[in-house]
Amino acid sequence: MTETQMLINQTDNAYQWVNKLVESVPLDKWTIIPPTVESSIDWQLGHLIISHYFHSIMVIRGHQMDILQQLPIRDYSELFTAAGPSLSIGKVDSVQLIADLQFMQQKSLAILATLETSELDDLLEPTHTPHPIATTKREAVDWNIKHTMYHCGQIGLIKRVVDERHDFGLRLAK
Repeated sequence: MTETQMLINQTDNAYQWVNKLVESVPLDKWTIIPPTVESSIDWQLGHLIISHYFHSIMVIRGHQMDILQQLPIRDYSELFTAAGPSLSIGKVDSVQLIADLQFMQQKSLAILATLETSELDDLLEPTHTPHPIATTKREAVDWNIKHTMYHCGQIGLIKRVVDERHDFGLRLAK
């Protein structure tokens, strides 16, 4: 297995964890912003749409016109980067957010599949906003994986507060 394939597998695994956690939260609880976490499932999804685009697509291969035509990236960027979660309430449809996230995940994996191992140490594609962590494509893909899993933790906390603890299939002895 090449290093690129390993990074793609790890990316796909992180995306699967996001989807698994989100799907376990009832849709009517996706806009709840508990004070202990000060975020919502909707905000997390929107944020991940933008971060996946930036960390695993834009800095790897540049802007992708098909994505920009399909998703409201500019609107999502305004709502889900610096803006607080309360500002997105009523401005997005939860079902559309999960569909858009899954679309972005597929596009991200497709872009990463074009990345040769020899390109991993290449500098990032130029962007107006400098990457906060990475200078190479390897670092950007690695950060996308880590960042996604950090948000899995936040989604898990939100789920626990607004719904119930996530059942990971563990059976504890009583």
